[in-house]
Amino acid sequence: MAARSPPDPNAALPLPLLPFLLFLLLLLLPLPPPVLSRSTFAGGAGVGGARGREAARAALHYFNARARSPAALRALGELHKASLWVNPEKGQRIDVVFTTSKYASEENEYAGTCFATVVFSNNKPRPSVNITCTHVTGEDERDLEAVQIYKQLKQLAKPTKGTKIPDNYGFMEPSLKPMWYLAVLGGSYVMWHKTSLSLYYYMLQLTDVTQWITNDDAIQFGYTALFHEFSTQEIIPCQINLIWYPGKILKVKYHCQHETQLESSGNEGSAMGTDEVFSNF
Repeated sequence: MAARSPPDPNAALPLPLLPFLLFLLLLLLPLPPPVLSRSTFAGGAGVGGARGREAARAALHYFNARARSPAALRALGELHKASLWVNPEKGQRIDVVFTTSKYASEENEYAGTCFATVVFSNNKPRPSVNITCTHVTGEDERDLEAVQIYKQLKQLAKPTKGTKIPDNYGFMEPSLKPMWYLAVLGGSYVMWHKTSLSLYYYMLQLTDVTQWITNDDAIQFGYTALFHEFSTQEIIPCQINLIWYPGKILKVKYHCQHETQLESSGNEGSAMGTDEVFSNF
């Protein structure tokens, strides 16, 4: 029998091996990064402006939740600029510049301009927020206003059973406004926690209001807040308990309809994983 000759190293590879080797080569190639799209909108115009206003609201909820006094609360003014980055795998990052007014001022008194970066992660509530605001009111003046609100709350008569703030016609007794401002402080924490890419909230009314003075003279305040949820248009009741004393960190616990876990602000310092989240964009 004739001896078999060795294979020729220069011979072409059998055709069935070629697709297999090409497949292996593709596996070794690095995957392309996700495509990021960026849009910038001046003056809050169009759909991008609407996303910018939602981001500004979320940033302001976060800012207000970290305020140490109802006197430091701010309301959203005008959106000056919004820049949107979209990462299909992670979510959206929105940089916004907007003005604010003092929440407790009936004259819409200018309170400063805010610069914020807000990251909405896909399918996750509680956006990550980094915000800096200019201050018009001095720290001493804010502290004085906080003490005045504290004294008003201590002297306020215990709300009667069935009290609603405001009432069903939108009227609020002037004496109850400090209680509403304190409720907004706690409600801001809840709204920041629950805001997502598709949902945002307004606080409409307080019911089941109770107030106690603790042993250390802090204000302990319990109430049910009714939140209007967009875009579902549902009214979401949340039971909120908070403890406040001027100059100290607000403590909040809440339980909303369809939720099974109480959450507390405690000494929480910043949004979850902020630096890591921002670096991904």
